[in-house]
Amino acid sequence: MSNSGKVALAGVVAAIVLFWAVGFWAGLLVLIGVPAAAYLLLDSSQRRRVRGLSRKQIGR
Repeated sequence: MSNSGKVALAGVVAAIVLFWAVGFWAGLLVLIGVPAAAYLLLDSSQRRRVRGLSRKQIGR
């Protein structure tokens, strides 16, 4: 299994556990808010690098 597949599977498991433990809306807030906050904490050069990786640039 690829690394991105493992991350996706871990996210699904975390979502199920979180929804069960704290409820749907609080779990959804955590699952959306934590990655968004982490992205906003990056500086502009780091954000550019993350966007470039998500586009799978040719030659990298």
